[in-house]
Amino acid sequence: MNMERMIGAIGARAEDQRKLILMAPVFFICGIAEMLNYNGFMTLFNQRLGSEYLPYVYAAEAVILPLEAWLLSWLAGRLPKPQLMRVMYGMMLGIVAFNALVLLTLKLAGVELLWYYPVLFIFSNFVVRQQTILLWSLAVDTCQTQQAKRLMPIFVGAATLGGVAAGLLAQAISIGFGPETIYAAGAVLLLLAWRNYNQVIGKYLVPLSLKAEASREEAPVLTTGAVFRDALRSPFLLTVILLMTFMPALYFLMEYQFLNVTRISYPSEQEFSRYFGMITMVLFILAFLLQTVSGKLMAKLGASQMLTAISAIYVLSFAAAVMLIGSSAALPIISAGYMLLYLLLYYSAEPSYQIFFKTFPLAQRDSYRYAAQGIAASVGIMAGAALQFLHSGLGMSWTLLSLVGLCGSVLLLGLAWIGRKYYMRELVSSVQSAGELDLTEQFEELVRNPAAMARISGMLKEENDPAKEIALQIIARLQNPRDLPELLKLIEDPSPRIRVSAVRAMNLEQADLTAMVKIAAFLEDPDDELRAEGVRQIGRMKHMEHQAFYFLRQKLLDRHPAVVAEAVKAMYSFNNAPSFEACSEVIHRILQEGGQASIYICRVVAELKLKDFIPEVKKLVHDQHPAVRVAAIACLGELGEEGLLPELLQGLPTMDQEMTRTVFHYFVQIGDRAVAPLLDSLEGAHPKRWTIAIQALARLLPEDEIRSRLIESALLRLAHLDDAAAYGAAFAAMEREDIAQLAGLRLNEVRIFYMDGVWSVLGALADEQVVDAIRKAAGDPDEEIRSNGWEVLAEGVGDRRLSQRLLLLLEQEDSAGPIDRLPESGTQNVLDQALAESDDWWREMAVASQHGKGGDMSQEQAMGRLNKVVFLRQVPYFTDLSLEELGLIATIAKEKVWADDAKLLERGTPNMAMYVIIDGNVELTSTSAAGWEGTIGVLGSGDVCGETSALDGTPSSVSAQSLLGEVRVLELAGDDMARLIRLYPEIGMGLLRASFARIRLLEEMMMRIDS
Repeated sequence: MNMERMIGAIGARAEDQRKLILMAPVFFICGIAEMLNYNGFMTLFNQRLGSEYLPYVYAAEAVILPLEAWLLSWLAGRLPKPQLMRVMYGMMLGIVAFNALVLLTLKLAGVELLWYYPVLFIFSNFVVRQQTILLWSLAVDTCQTQQAKRLMPIFVGAATLGGVAAGLLAQAISIGFGPETIYAAGAVLLLLAWRNYNQVIGKYLVPLSLKAEASREEAPVLTTGAVFRDALRSPFLLTVILLMTFMPALYFLMEYQFLNVTRISYPSEQEFSRYFGMITMVLFILAFLLQTVSGKLMAKLGASQMLTAISAIYVLSFAAAVMLIGSSAALPIISAGYMLLYLLLYYSAEPSYQIFFKTFPLAQRDSYRYAAQGIAASVGIMAGAALQFLHSGLGMSWTLLSLVGLCGSVLLLGLAWIGRKYYMRELVSSVQSAGELDLTEQFEELVRNPAAMARISGMLKEENDPAKEIALQIIARLQNPRDLPELLKLIEDPSPRIRVSAVRAMNLEQADLTAMVKIAAFLEDPDDELRAEGVRQIGRMKHMEHQAFYFLRQKLLDRHPAVVAEAVKAMYSFNNAPSFEACSEVIHRILQEGGQASIYICRVVAELKLKDFIPEVKKLVHDQHPAVRVAAIACLGELGEEGLLPELLQGLPTMDQEMTRTVFHYFVQIGDRAVAPLLDSLEGAHPKRWTIAIQALARLLPEDEIRSRLIESALLRLAHLDDAAAYGAAFAAMEREDIAQLAGLRLNEVRIFYMDGVWSVLGALADEQVVDAIRKAAGDPDEEIRSNGWEVLAEGVGDRRLSQRLLLLLEQEDSAGPIDRLPESGTQNVLDQALAESDDWWREMAVASQHGKGGDMSQEQAMGRLNKVVFLRQVPYFTDLSLEELGLIATIAKEKVWADDAKLLERGTPNMAMYVIIDGNVELTSTSAAGWEGTIGVLGSGDVCGETSALDGTPSSVSAQSLLGEVRVLELAGDDMARLIRLYPEIGMGLLRASFARIRLLEEMMMRIDS
């Protein structure tokens, strides 16, 4: 428990504990080793050879670095990631250990080799540079992006604590020993860190590497030359390389100023080393304190904005140097600037770069990483040496040199801003799934191939029906009149699917009367789909309008409404008065009758834009059949009839999925006329009403109005979830655990509502397809993909405040969810807030909680919606359903009481409803094949009967009779349940599982009866 609190206090989570225990010591020990090595070789070089030679050493490094990068990129392309990491660490340890041995030997022998210090500088600088990159890349590669952002500040904190310890050690060692011993101590510490480092690779990196190896065909390892070419061609990589170049170049300039100013102030070797150690300790302490907020800063800004912030600090550091370089404050200002830039470069900028490289596949990541590092390091060192040479070779004053650094920092700031835009583009590309194949291009390629077309024609003569269907689908896209003779031969095919496909593939625009007669023969076919296709094809034969009119007019009286609808559309396409008159009469009649036929006619009215029929269609909005209501609303939306808008807004909370989607499209189709009512409805709206309104407004409003009118509303809704999270705890405190469980269900549903609305707003502010891809990635079961999607949100897609607030919600959902606890204001205040909610569910729960438990619900005389839902949740059929789904079932469920010995079901008789027993007993009986009648079982509260026959309309296989008193049930009509099952498959799955259990029970009981 104490460990969990400690982990939470530093911004990590319980799942991070193992990585922290293994990796934090590596960063701490290597942080000490790095600073001891750096202190040692810089002191030796500066004090024994002289800082005036620094530009020349950097120039030599610049020549070597491209070869170094080429070698490392070559290794990365040929070694598995774990082996590469071990080889790199071994190289660093070997270099430091060899140099330590040489230095100690020279000291003991009393030999001074000045030429050796540039060699020491170049090789040791390689170790410092590669050690930093190696550790950050290990942390980033073994952690998912969001976990990396959580843990990176902790790792940086561990490394900075190591810097503090290194400062203390350097001061202590310098008292009795020289810089050679300080350097050698770093080698010993690198060896101590090896064990944990190796365990991290084996435990976390090897599994990732195996996963990457499995997908090497998708992300092949590139050659070294290709990596360098791609790095220079990619705007994103080029910008990253420029950032990685300018940052160290400007740092080298600040370092040069620091070394010269410090050398003037502390000419002796011991004094310099002690001062260097003291400055290191102080600034590493400040850097460690900074890490306590850097996690939140990284989460708020994102990796790219962190680089922008670091660039701004570069500007401030050089601006301070310009103003104070000639004053008595020069030494502390230059010292602070030097160490601050060092820490920002290696402890903040480098981790941010590593997150940039996560946009590449793991198999290619190191190749690009080392290529970019090599190019940047080489050019950066040359640029840094050139800046230093302005003073050492050309005699530029310190003030002018600082001014040059300030100008370079401003340019760096501009590059960081541009780099953010490129990073966002690459990040979005990394979460988007591979696009579908361009079928149009493939089809055109197929048409241009005579051999392929001949093969397709040959498939029409095969006995294989699927092959014929594929060929007919291709031919249908061609619509070539020359294919008509072959297609006419297929209208005699025994398969209805082949006949329909053949008719659909025909181009009859220039066909003769013989072809029309053959097609007209389909108009009396018993297959409804074939008749409809025949009507559709005859309607295309405009060149024989009179003959077509004769056939089509008869189909206005067809028995199936789909055929009638096709006949109406075909006749309207003739665009003459007789056709309009004949169709108008049919449309009026069907719309007045309502029912299933009116659904098809509503679609025709919408497609043909027949506004004269709006009054009849409006009457269907209140039809008893839900499908008719849906069709009528969709039709009125297509026709632009706005009169329904207030009524539909009001009714949204109780609508099912299909009706909700239809109403949303209705709002969008109304257009600008819907904007004002929808905006007025946002404040205090029911969650579902708010979501649909916000989604429609995101489609209708321009971007500037979305930002000014919708963002704040969306932020308030997301913030409201924190308040709603306390309702469950308040209901539980009132001893209503059943209501508290419903509160949890409702909270999840409201969260989904609000998130749907927020995603719509973000999609309107950014590219909608991109946001859809991010949304899929953010909910992907693969942690790497999900983490990349979250990183895009952290960077601020669409609107920074809204996307980051959405990210916070996703992170809560992914961990433990919002904290379900009572605020300090107490239970009553929370209940009062729930009673004032716009959501009727919260209000009903609050009212029910205030009444206490009140006894067994099954004994109540009348059940309200909430009580029905509480009861239905206890029924195995409905246990896994959401509150929204349970509410829809409760709405259609009618409470009914059966007297003692009443027959609920009669064996062999069709049954139109299923029954959920509230209280009482129901006896199930049946008759076996041998004629024995017996009891199958007795059902009680929470059991269901009649579900199978109610859904499929077949006669009941059992009889059900009330036993030992009256029975109270919830009656669910079969048609209503069938519709809900179609809209909510989870309901069907629950019924299916329960039905299987009933069938098994029935089989067992029938076997007992027969025996």
